[in-house]
This record gives sequence, C-alpha cells and structure tokens, in this order.
Amino acid sequence: MYNELLVLTLEAMAVYFLVLWSHSLRRRFGLAHFYALIGGLTAVMSWVTDAGVQAQVFGITFMVGSTVFYTSLLLGVFVVYVFDGPRATRIAISTILGVSIMVPVIALVLHLQMQISGQDLLVYVPTPSLRINVASVLATLVDLLFLGVAWEYFGQPQFQMRLCLRSFVTLLGVMWLDVLLFSTMAFLGKSDYLGIMTGTLLSRFVISLFASPFLWGYLKWQNKRNGKEIEKRPVLAIFQEIAEVKRDLSLAHEEIVCRQLVEEKLNSVIAELKQALAEVKVLRGFLPICASCKKIKDDQGYWKQIEEYISGHSEAEFSHGICPDCAQELYPELDIYPDKSG
Repeated sequence: MYNELLVLTLEAMAVYFLVLWSHSLRRRFGLAHFYALIGGLTAVMSWVTDAGVQAQVFGITFMVGSTVFYTSLLLGVFVVYVFDGPRATRIAISTILGVSIMVPVIALVLHLQMQISGQDLLVYVPTPSLRINVASVLATLVDLLFLGVAWEYFGQPQFQMRLCLRSFVTLLGVMWLDVLLFSTMAFLGKSDYLGIMTGTLLSRFVISLFASPFLWGYLKWQNKRNGKEIEKRPVLAIFQEIAEVKRDLSLAHEEIVCRQLVEEKLNSVIAELKQALAEVKVLRGFLPICASCKKIKDDQGYWKQIEEYISGHSEAEFSHGICPDCAQELYPELDIYPDKSG
C-alpha cells in the first residue's frame, strides 16, 4: 500500500513539475513546446485510462490516468488561462480534445488491422470503449471550459477569496464536475454506478488537496515574476472574444496616449527652438551708414545711432569708453593713455 502511494505521489509530482516548468519557459520559447507536451500527456492519459491502471491507497481507488495525467492537464490549462488568456486556452483545449479523439481511433484501427491480417491482437494496446471515450471527451470539454468560468466567478469582489483558496475551490469544482459528468455518461445504468461516483468524488477531493499547493505556488511565483496583478476578465471570457478585444483596445489606447505624449513633447521642443530662433538676431547684408556721423539707416528708412541699431538687431550690449585718439584730441591735458612707445 505504502509503495503504491509513494509511486503515485512521485509520478504526480514529476508530471506536475514538468507541466508547470514547461509553461514557465513560454516567454523564452513561446507556447509551442507546452502544447506539444500536453498533447503527449493526453495520449498517455487515454492509453493508461483504457488500460485500467489504478492504485489502491487506504481503501480509496485512484485511477492513474485521472490522478496523475488528467490533473496535470487541468493544471496546464489553468495556468495558461490565468497568464495567457482565453485565446491560448482555446488552443490548449483543442489540442487535448484532438488527441483524446485520435488515440482511441488509432487503437481501433490497429486492432482492426491485426484482425484483418489474422495476427494476434495487440496486448499492449488497450481496446477502447466507445461509450467511455465519448464520455471522456465530452466531460473534458465541459470541464476545461468550466475552469475559466469558475476562476473568474470566484475572483469577483464579493467573494474576497485569497489566491490559495480561489485556486483550490476552482480546481475542486472542476474535479467534481468531471466526476458527475463522466460517471453519469459512462456508467449510468450499471449496478456499481453510485459506488464509482462516490469513490471517485472522494479520490478527486484528495487529489485536489495534493495538487492545489503546486498550482497556488506557481500562480504566486509567476504573478510576482510578472510584476503585476493577475488579470480580471469577464466570467464568460473563455467563450467570447471580449477579453481579447478589451486587451487590444487597451493596448491601442496606451499606444495612442504614448504617441500623444511624444507628439506634445516634440511640439514643445519645436516651439522652444522657434522661440530661440526668434530671439537670435543676426546682422547680415549691406548696412547704409552715414559717412560723417556714422548713423545707420534701418529698414523703415530712419537713421539711428550705430549703438541703437546694433542693440535692436542683436544681443550685443554697449558700455561707453573713449579711444586713445579721441582722448588725445578732446582731452590733451589729461594723460589718460600715456605714450608707450618710449
């Protein structure tokens, strides 16, 4: 019993870490490798489920397919929805559903081929049950869509749920919904229907308790790594394009605001340059100047003192003094500029 519990726990931890680690690399490599991983895990889940692999722990029957692989797919879709939005989530759901449909079909074709060729049946390829596989595909579709709805619903302000409780309640709700749908579609009408449902509900509760810390820890880590709060979307965002449209409009609005700020700054710089150019006054061309009094004729035809004209057409300022020649002529008695020749 303890060996089965240990093996089941190690399997679940390994697959959970693999899924969450693969998703954490999305900013570096994109989500293509993540989609490939969940597609492979879906194929393994279908094969293990059809093979009926299970473990008995403390009187509770754990189906390895749902305990390990289906839970890991839920975690994968969960984190894709939270951090990458409904569009990426729909791709993940399509991948899971596509592989879920292909695996039993391929198994049936292989068995049919062996029968036609007269060879022994493939022992290691379990024969799928049409009813069980149809129930599995339909239940998976509803579960994954319900996941997004439940996450947004429990995130509304009136509930005031902490992240750990919100993730646990959402995961448990999806798990129990899967039990109700799958057990009803696959086993309704059989004598052990209620027993299967009761045991599966209990096992899914235990699985949710085990898987929730992985989910909560990853959500908290990624939220801190992204540096912003987890996006709040409409409750039915996973069904509609509302979230993408709102995000696109938000990005467009941010781009418009950014461009307006740049344009305003550019206009401000241009205005400053124009003002600077207007304040810069440059003298150029021919200046009419009186040969006697040295007055300059301006553009309006008025004669102005040279210092007045230059002050009005440049940034130059004048301070008065007297040159040596004028000093000698006007004030010969004053030795203002002594003769330095001797």
